[in-house]
Amino acid sequence: MTTSKSIAVIDVGLGNIGSIERMIQKVGGKAVTLQTPSQLQDYSKILLPGVGHFDEGITRLTDIGFTQTIINLVNSKNIYILGICLGMQMLCRRSEEGQLPGLGLIDADVKKFQFPARSCLKVPHMGWNVVNSTVPNLLLPLSEIEQRFYFVHSYRVVPDHFSDVIGTSNHGDSFCAAFQKKRIYGVQFHPEKSHRFGMELMHRYINL
Repeated sequence: MTTSKSIAVIDVGLGNIGSIERMIQKVGGKAVTLQTPSQLQDYSKILLPGVGHFDEGITRLTDIGFTQTIINLVNSKNIYILGICLGMQMLCRRSEEGQLPGLGLIDADVKKFQFPARSCLKVPHMGWNVVNSTVPNLLLPLSEIEQRFYFVHSYRVVPDHFSDVIGTSNHGDSFCAAFQKKRIYGVQFHPEKSHRFGMELMHRYINL
């Protein structure tokens, strides 16, 4: 039986599922891990985690049958979905990392960090970094307290519309660390590795 705090966690073998499940449970939610899309329609909130290569993530989603199911549910039932790291990128149209189309649920492309050869900045961008909320929102609210999250990524999301950006961070330049389009959310960082601030963010998502 699902409740308002039940979260369907999509598992295609590319995410830190155990840590995500434990965090959801710790903040009062119920994580239900799904490896097939048959029960996805029973949930009002979905979490799409992922690490690794863009095309591999899309291929696994498609082969198992999640891709079209997610698109249909988001468009027809207006459910909530939160993409984490690669999951965020897969919500976009396409990525420079691969050739396959993404889910196309937000008007955004994914591009690789590019720095001059003499730059001291490294790719991947890895470690703790400050995330600044850019607009009032329910997932990453404006705060006077410095909010820090854990990142591991070589590619960044570039939305067409800055109005879809709800959080930014900086690695050489400002980049989109979190977006929202209606009930579609994405975060480039890993809440499940971000201790206090990650727990607070997950608690807010569960209670949307």
